[in-house]
Amino acid sequence: MLMQDFAASLSYKALPEDVLKVLRRSLLDSLGVAAIGSQTEMARIGTKTARMMFGATSASAARCLFDGNVASFAGAAMAGAMTIDSIDAHDGTSPCKGHAGSAIFPALLALADERSMTGQDFATYLALAYEISYRAGLTQHDICADYHTSGAWTAVGVAAMTARVIGCNPMQIHEAAGIGEYHGPRSQMMRCIDHPTMVRDGVGWGAPTGITAGFLALNGFTGAPALTCQGPHWQGLGETWKLVSDTHYKPYPCCRWAHPSIDAAADLMSKHKITHHQVSSVEIKTFHNATRLAGHHPKTADEFAYSIAFPVACMIVRGQIGPAELAAETLRDPEILRISNATQLIDDPHLTQISEGKRWAQVSLRLRDGRICESPPRSPRGDVDMPLTDAEISQKFHLFADPILGVKNAEILETLCTDFDQLDAPDLQSLLELVLSKPQI
Repeated sequence: MLMQDFAASLSYKALPEDVLKVLRRSLLDSLGVAAIGSQTEMARIGTKTARMMFGATSASAARCLFDGNVASFAGAAMAGAMTIDSIDAHDGTSPCKGHAGSAIFPALLALADERSMTGQDFATYLALAYEISYRAGLTQHDICADYHTSGAWTAVGVAAMTARVIGCNPMQIHEAAGIGEYHGPRSQMMRCIDHPTMVRDGVGWGAPTGITAGFLALNGFTGAPALTCQGPHWQGLGETWKLVSDTHYKPYPCCRWAHPSIDAAADLMSKHKITHHQVSSVEIKTFHNATRLAGHHPKTADEFAYSIAFPVACMIVRGQIGPAELAAETLRDPEILRISNATQLIDDPHLTQISEGKRWAQVSLRLRDGRICESPPRSPRGDVDMPLTDAEISQKFHLFADPILGVKNAEILETLCTDFDQLDAPDLQSLLELVLSKPQI
């Protein structure tokens, strides 16, 4: 099936239950990340700038995520994407080496704020955007020499979704995807790995680019073909779902490449009943790109997000990596810094070879008494072979959302997300009111 035909014809009845399960989990997970992300400097700057540069018009007005102020559809999508991207804890896809929901959710929320949708509509639009984004991302990694951010390929999925939402025909959806691909941010992910800043994963431009592409196509602008919408990764479209096989969830708010090392360190501390005072040094063997993560003494939230040594040290010292570990004072914790500075990252050729579609690491802890505790090589929790439970997703959501929304509103939001696809239009609007208004605790 051609991409444009899939996007134009997909119906809620065609969505398998396993697809709906992923969408329900991703909605709850993403909104929890967005809630805590709304408190970051990156979100504040992104939302302020979006309103300044992409203000609302009579034909385009939507509220910014967890802010309540109004911008254009593109502006609200930009603000929301930067809000979610400011906390590196949202869902992802290891085969694509990136994230789709952080662009798709804020874009669809912006579009939904001014039109009536049911939960079934919302689920259908999400499903087609995720599936198109994943397949475009896989294709892009095959045909492009450089490693681009998620903003590049989510621009394609958001463009197709936007075109469907606003009533485009298949040919216009075809044009929209091409426009989104052409104007999408082909930003270099490894530059942000080597020099972490607020540019992050590029979705802050991927989301508004996709929305703009959809409206350009509706108005007659041409841009087809999207080169990432053809090739072997598009076989089985509408029959098999990359969304199901490739989506992972993060237990920790930092780069996915650090997660197998964090999990391995946590397992060693528990198995050997070690305290951080006993740890003298740490050795981490992992794949090549992961060794380029900054991280022995991060100075900013961005450097923390793109690091391994410091988050692993956080796990060793505190036994957790949650909201408290995102606080500025954590970056100055002397015991965490001691262990972080005593951590060596080793580029392991075998782990590099097998880290295609998965992420691998092996951790050794050297103790003050001379003992060495070594983990086997492992991949991270949260992948489909070691999934987080629904209870763990819920716990993570409340850890992030309760301090921002209040326990009662967080519980209401979780209930609405749990079976959001069964909501009628008024109830879906109730969900929107919770996430598009400024939190009032």
